[in-house]
Amino acid sequence: MQARFICLLAGVSGVATGATAGGVERSPNSVSILFEQGNYAEVTLGYGSPDVSGSAFGGASGDMLSGYLTYSLGIKQALSEKLDLAIILNEPIGADIDYPTGTGYVLQGTTANLQAAAVTALLRYKLPSNVSVYGGLRAEQAKGDVTIVAPLLGIPSYNLATDRVTDWGYIVGAAWEKPEIAARVALTYVSSITHTLQSTENGFATGSFETEVPQSLNLEFQTGVAANTLLFGSIRWQEWSAFDISPAAYIGIVGSPLVSYQSDRITYNLGIGRKFSETWSGAITLGYEPSNGDITGNLGPVDGFKSIGVAASYTHDNIKITGGVSYFDIGDTTTTIGANFTDNTAIAAGVRVGVSF
Repeated sequence: MQARFICLLAGVSGVATGATAGGVERSPNSVSILFEQGNYAEVTLGYGSPDVSGSAFGGASGDMLSGYLTYSLGIKQALSEKLDLAIILNEPIGADIDYPTGTGYVLQGTTANLQAAAVTALLRYKLPSNVSVYGGLRAEQAKGDVTIVAPLLGIPSYNLATDRVTDWGYIVGAAWEKPEIAARVALTYVSSITHTLQSTENGFATGSFETEVPQSLNLEFQTGVAANTLLFGSIRWQEWSAFDISPAAYIGIVGSPLVSYQSDRITYNLGIGRKFSETWSGAITLGYEPSNGDITGNLGPVDGFKSIGVAASYTHDNIKITGGVSYFDIGDTTTTIGANFTDNTAIAAGVRVGVSF
């Protein structure tokens, strides 16, 4: 049985994680493409549809998180029997926030948009005893725009626009495999990336501020538990307490960051996959990110989640097509203005096409 299809299933069925996970993560950095046999290329498209609303001072916000598309492109080349190269293009972070107008909510008309794209180059070297080490560089580009409309809170209208910048980070990791039982354990560290953004606030250039996209540590594992059946999962820590957006003029007006997080996040995923035939496979996945009980910002009013996902994969010759859908129960939270966000959910679907050559 080829264990790789399970990684495809897990990745596709989890495309909504960026709508609900800590911080503004949209596409977690995965190195699973490095473990594909021979030469391989893939493209993944996903759509997340969060439904997040709250209430404060007798007014309801309406759904304030917009649906979004996300993508990933990757190619892996076997340079020799021991050395592999992979290039990955993805959207690691992002946000689409839009408090609808006409609701009477204290933040109606408030919007925020964060765009990012990253290119990662990785090398994997195979050592004796089924051990391998890997690492590489990441170039990440980011920009953002925010409009705050909150006259009922005594805050004047505020607008922020940043330039588009590119900065660098790195990835290192190690893995152990036992192919006879489709077992693999991989530990990956992704460094932080600090962006220095030039800001324009309310139409005036106000200098620059730094924002750190936080470091993370990801433990991924899989093992065969019966014929044609695989257990797989991951544990991921990310230092979201290091993430902070504090433009100069906004700090002068409000006295606190525009966006920040009190706590780091740990996200758990577990799944089981089954190969039904030479062409069809399927999987069920469960996800969990504990609620920390933190007071959250109004541009990210979520606190943990529980999820369930299903996925299926079709293989024909050298082509693999995988599709999946996930449902997320988002944790309740209270924001800095005392708004209560409860009973929120997200649904996402995705498809991945992989080609071996």
